[in-house]
Amino acid sequence: MLRLFSMAFLLCLAAAPAAAGLFDQRKAECLACHGANGVSVTADIPSLGGEPELFALFQLVAFRDNRRKVPDMNEIMAGMSDDDLRAAAAFVAKLPPPPPPSEPADAARMTRGKALADANRCAFCHGADFSGHDQIPRLAHQREDYLLLALRDYKADKRFGSGAAMNEVLYPLGDADLVELAYYMAHVK
Repeated sequence: MLRLFSMAFLLCLAAAPAAAGLFDQRKAECLACHGANGVSVTADIPSLGGEPELFALFQLVAFRDNRRKVPDMNEIMAGMSDDDLRAAAAFVAKLPPPPPPSEPADAARMTRGKALADANRCAFCHGADFSGHDQIPRLAHQREDYLLLALRDYKADKRFGSGAAMNEVLYPLGDADLVELAYYMAHVK
């Protein structure tokens, strides 16, 4: 019942018009870590460009409400209103997605990564081009180190999604598999 209430609350947040206040004051902090155009150049910090607005909103609510524990994010989101979070999510969704890495991908690793992605039906939720949608994040061209961090956190049950799907999918995979999946998603064309 609580899960149903939480989802209804978040959908109401997403439906209301976005206005900004505190977010406008903190936007520079967001861009300092996540990159001027939403493309991170900082290890273990995700690129935000191209993330679906609803996904961004869900994550921001989780940070603000301390349901997702990342101290810097929890601190920056503290005190933000629902309007601030809607404005932040809308801002993120309008940033251009990160470009593919400039170096050519290793063909053997791409083959292994694609086989893992296919076997675990990653495209079923994240889309054929891994651009995400609705509450599902974009994976294509995300920072490889961040993808690996997120995959490891899901596998260790340290991070939640919109359900237990990620934890269940990743449970049987070894760390070497996670490394290959992160590589593939970061380089997928």
